[in-house]
Amino acid sequence: MTAAHDSSWDPGTRLRVLLVEDDDGDALLVEEMLADTSVPFTLERVETLAQALAGPLTADCVVLDLQLPDAMGLSGLTKLAQHAPGVAVVVLTGQHDQATGVAAVAAGAQDYLVKDQVDGPLLVKALRFARERKRAEQVEQQFLQQQLLARENARLERGLLPVPLLRDPHLRLASRYRPGRNGSLLGGDFYDAIELGDGTVQMMIGDVCGHGPDEAALGVALRIAWRSLVMAGLPMPDVLSMVERVLVHERIEPLFATVCMVVVAPDRRSLRLSLAGHLPPLLLTPGDGHLLSGERLGVPLGIVDGAKWESLEVPLDPGWSLLLYTDGVFEGRVGAGAERLGHERMAELVLDVRHRTGLGGTDLLDELIARAERLNSGPLDDDVALALLSHDPGSALDER
Repeated sequence: MTAAHDSSWDPGTRLRVLLVEDDDGDALLVEEMLADTSVPFTLERVETLAQALAGPLTADCVVLDLQLPDAMGLSGLTKLAQHAPGVAVVVLTGQHDQATGVAAVAAGAQDYLVKDQVDGPLLVKALRFARERKRAEQVEQQFLQQQLLARENARLERGLLPVPLLRDPHLRLASRYRPGRNGSLLGGDFYDAIELGDGTVQMMIGDVCGHGPDEAALGVALRIAWRSLVMAGLPMPDVLSMVERVLVHERIEPLFATVCMVVVAPDRRSLRLSLAGHLPPLLLTPGDGHLLSGERLGVPLGIVDGAKWESLEVPLDPGWSLLLYTDGVFEGRVGAGAERLGHERMAELVLDVRHRTGLGGTDLLDELIARAERLNSGPLDDDVALALLSHDPGSALDER
């Protein structure tokens, strides 16, 4: 039954009411009280709780009798709240049963009314307040959920974005991590750098396939495992094998990860490179730069049981910088078509930016991301992780 009234009311304020009442006289009274007001409403009535729960509820508010043939007291309220948690509920009680009405509000109802003490304006007021109160509760709940999500992301971010353990004043590590376009959650990109007691610097970057909390948590686990194994003094091949074992045991589904691992000699004149399904880093020299060879590219972690990863020895000239990256920075499009930037053109872009601007460190990384986004005509879809390790043998750098 529908009653259309005062046109000064915004149609958006129309009350859609479901009345759950088995008594015909009480149901008629509720209908007449609503009809006597100037508030537009839509009223639907069912006689049992089972009928109310038979399908999805589209009402803004349910008026629930607590004495139904198939539900007595608060049991009906509990079942209704479980069935339609987003719908406001106003309970009806008798004169002798006000305590149950109070208990119903404590149990989740938005209001209660005593049948013999209600008129049209009071009923409409209770219904409208109940609807707004329910909306306020939902907004508060969403806010709390967002706070919890933000705290979870912050914890994951602390795991993904560590404080590097570097003591050499001639070394500087610049890094950037940026979630992709849908980055309400952190992805599975991770990196780390550690200087050991003998001066050796070990550095890595990795990417767990996929996006979301499971991938982010797995990325944190792999990074922490890598750091622990390196600090324990394990050789590079053993580190990758053990990290793979951690991945296999910790993953919830068949995920894999790509990793680039670098070991810089204490004299900073050479490095050893191991690639587990990850593209090689970009080596920058004072006058030029090039991508290191990927000829010994191994399989990603978690793909082949018992896989081995060979290392490549690379000489380093004075004043070198080494850029490690994940695929998010070069998988963006170039223009409106399907063409991708690609890692080779990304390397050319870095060299061009450095040649034209003289930028280095975080400024170089920020400009790289900005130019990749301009080519992509918007934010990059995938997560981006960049780590740039630079060595200046001529001065002690204060910036870390």
